[in-house]
This record gives sequence, C-alpha cells and structure tokens, in this order.
Amino acid sequence: MDAGHSDVLILGGGLAGLSLAIQLRREQPALRVRVLERLRHPAPAAAFKVGESTVEIGAHYFDTVLGLREHLEQAQLRKFGFRFFFSDGRDDVTATTELGVSAVFPTPSYQIDRGIFENFLALRAQELGAEFIDGATVRQVELAGTGAAHRVQYERDGALQQVQARWVIDAAGRTGLIKRRRGLEKANGHDANAAWFRVAARVSIDDWGDAAWRARCTPPERWRSTNHLCGPGYWVWMIPLASGSHSIGIVADARLHPLETYNSYDKAMDWLAHHQPRLHRALEPLRPALQDFRFLRHFSNDCAQVFSAERWAISGIAGLFLDPFYSPGSDYIAIANTYIADLIARDCRGEPIARLARRYEQLYFSFYRNTMALYEGQYPMFGHAQWMPVKVVWDYAYYWGVLCQFFFQERLTDLGLFARLATPLARCEALNREVQALLREAAGSATGRNDAQMLDQVRMAWFGELNRGLRDRLDADALAERIEHHAAMLEALAAAIRTLVATRADACTQALFDVLAAVRVEPSATLAAAS
Repeated sequence: MDAGHSDVLILGGGLAGLSLAIQLRREQPALRVRVLERLRHPAPAAAFKVGESTVEIGAHYFDTVLGLREHLEQAQLRKFGFRFFFSDGRDDVTATTELGVSAVFPTPSYQIDRGIFENFLALRAQELGAEFIDGATVRQVELAGTGAAHRVQYERDGALQQVQARWVIDAAGRTGLIKRRRGLEKANGHDANAAWFRVAARVSIDDWGDAAWRARCTPPERWRSTNHLCGPGYWVWMIPLASGSHSIGIVADARLHPLETYNSYDKAMDWLAHHQPRLHRALEPLRPALQDFRFLRHFSNDCAQVFSAERWAISGIAGLFLDPFYSPGSDYIAIANTYIADLIARDCRGEPIARLARRYEQLYFSFYRNTMALYEGQYPMFGHAQWMPVKVVWDYAYYWGVLCQFFFQERLTDLGLFARLATPLARCEALNREVQALLREAAGSATGRNDAQMLDQVRMAWFGELNRGLRDRLDADALAERIEHHAAMLEALAAAIRTLVATRADACTQALFDVLAAVRVEPSATLAAAS
C-alpha cells in the first residue's frame, strides 16, 4: 500500500529523530515531515534507554534551539555538574579525593529520563505538524540517485506500507539502516564495553558522608550530579532520573576489565563489591527494586559517511558514537541535526548542496576525531587521583573554550569563520593531543596520591568564566577574537601542565589544582565589553 510522499522521512523516533523533526518543523513549517519509530508509544519511564546525562551543547540544543526549556525544568532534573571520586576498592568514598563544583555553574545541563522525554518529544513533534508513526518496522530502504524520490517500505500491524521521500534520515540507532546498506561501518581504536541497570529508588550519595562533608556543596545535593566513581581502567556512573529511579552503569577498558566479568546483574554486583564496595552496600538492599539490566560490547564506533548530496543523512548513534564518559551523545545529535537541517533548507531553496555536504561532514568528523583523543587509550589513568583531575580540567577547558563556542553562537555552518580561524583551531587540536599523551604517560595505570579533599572547580575563576561566557551573544568578529583568546589560554594551561608533570609528581592534588587555578590570560577590551 502506498502511504504517500514526504519531504523528509526520518527512520527512528528516538532522541535524534524526534529532535530533528521538531527542529525542521520549527525552522521550516511547510516541510512535510514523517517519523517512523519501531517501538510503540508511550515509552516506559526509567527502564527505557541509556544516555540520560546531557552536557552543555546537548542541553542548549534541547532547551533553546528546540524551545523545550519548560519541560526540562519541570519534568526533568537540573544537573549539579559532573563529579568524580577516586574510590577504587574503597568503602570510605568520602575520605577520597573528590572533584566537582560546590555550586551550580550558570549554563544549565540536565539529567534526562529518556522514556518521559521521548514521549514528550513525540507529542511535541506532532503538535508542530510532523507525522509520527510508532510500531513501524522498516523492511526496505531504496535510496535513489540525484533528483529521484527515495522509497522506504515499513510494516505496521502486519500490513506493508510504502512511502516516498525527497530526504531520508537514518536516526534508527545501532540498527544503522543506511550505514549497513551502504557499507559505511568503520571501526576506531577505542575498545571499551558497558553494562547498566536502573533501580526504582534514589541512591543518594549525600547519605554516605557526615554533615561537614555534605556542607561542602551548596545546596548539599551531590545526588543530582552525574557522579563518576573512578578506578584504573574503568568508571561507574550514578545518574538520577526524574521518575525517582537511579541509573547505574559500569564502563571499562576491554583489556583491563573484560565484559564477561560484569555482563549480568549478579556479576555486576559482585564486580561492584570488589571495585566500588560503598556503592554495592547502597545497592544491595535495592535488589527487589531492579528494573532492567543491559550490556553493550564495543560501544564506540565510526562511520565513513553521514551527509550526502543525494539527500540522505545519518544522525545520532546510527552514524558514530564516542564514549559516555563526558556524555557527548546528545551533543553529536545536536551538531549533526544542525548540519542536516541546513542542508535540507538549502535544498528546498534550490541551492546546490554537494560542496556543503562534504564540508559539513569534514567538520563533523574533525569534531569527532578531536574529541576521541579524550578517551582513546586514556582509561588506564582514570583511577589516578592526581593527574586525572588535571585531565578533567583540561578536557572541560577545551570543550567549553572551542567546540561549545561555535554551537552556542550559532556558527557551526559559518564556513568562512572556520577558514578564518584555521590556524588557532589547528593549534588547539595539537595542544589537546599533546596534553592527552603527556598526562597518560605521567599517570600510567597507577592510582596516585589520594587525599581526603574536595577539588572545587568553583575556585578556578577562569574555569567558571568559560562556563558563564557560553551565554554571551557575539558577532562573528567577537567570536573570532574569543577563539584566539581561548587558544592563548589553552597554550598557558598546557604550559602549566607541562611544568606540573616535570616538577610536581609527588605534590598533593590540591597543590596541582592551585597552579591550574592561577592560570590567567586577560581578555581583550572587546571581549570584556561583550561579557
């Protein structure tokens, strides 16, 4: 049966597909947008999909670009930043080094209950005029050449339907409909695995310490953070959900912690009893509250192509995925969807898009490669209580100082600006790779000195200003000046890290942190006025 023609057919009604549908209908209300989703709606709360933590790009995409701030503030949780504890084998987590903020930074991020959120996204997309078809299993995708309509066959309730579309977007997750059809699978060098589960209860890390420890934070709500419990070769996440459940995940280097040691709930609990006994003690009484358990081998992947002048594209993990450590999944959905929406808009205006599709893809892949350097080969040092905090500060500075700037200032599609800034951007990329290698070598797979202390990122004035500055509105010239300024800041920070590695190997982490806090590059008068 022929189900008609769409301007844009989105295969997959999850986070990537529904977000794109909303963006397209907001930006181009005349577009006929149809979404095919394999699962039935409404989706369940809590035990639905992993990927519950957002960071600044993804959060800004959802709350500002898509206009969903009211839902996020009322139906989801405002995140209390990232928080790290170097607690391998420790029952006394509160007596270890803690890295995090004592107060929430101004640019928001959120903890997302994916079931609640995707139900809302589906309804919002329909309110805006997109057609949402759940329970639809894609059976065949026929991608046409230039000018002809693509054809997709799907099955719903036992009946086959066929739809034609000018654009087809693969947002079908790891099913990878177009990726597999076109043979675009591409491995990377990051071999890590993950297992996760949800419990129908709040796991409050705030209850693990005394009043003085809790009072380090204002308000004393560490439970709202994405809490990382770190050890050599692995980290464990603790993410609260608005439904009242808590998400727990183990992510580990495949060589150091084989997936077979934690690929069932009982194995995972035994693994936690050995590596994170305080969390295990909190979870043991909650066994009856278990909601699900899943695992994924070799979760990180690449893709040979994601945007095509033949009017197809790939968004989300249907294309590529890095690592959950800094929660970049929704960031890369936001970036991909921004490029896809621009290509569709230009095509609708009759503009040629072949050169743009290639250039956008080059930028997208360069973001991916540069960010991959934060993870690849780095897991052995994750338990190092001295050098890992230094790495986290660097990683944030690189993220907020460079990539976030282009997204928040709506300049991802400004190819002239990227060309203008080619030299400082290349310098930042080279510095990032140098610092990653330097810290990896300094830390090795050791755990380092692990003092009972909180490394409060709020004390680092320049660090907080990077976060606050994301909310500024800058024109192209001011943004170019800011990127130059941030490149100089990263040069100064890298120089401080080189000195620390060479001369302060036995210093306490707070002393190392004090050196980083003192890094300063004064902004120009233009940037000061913009702020």
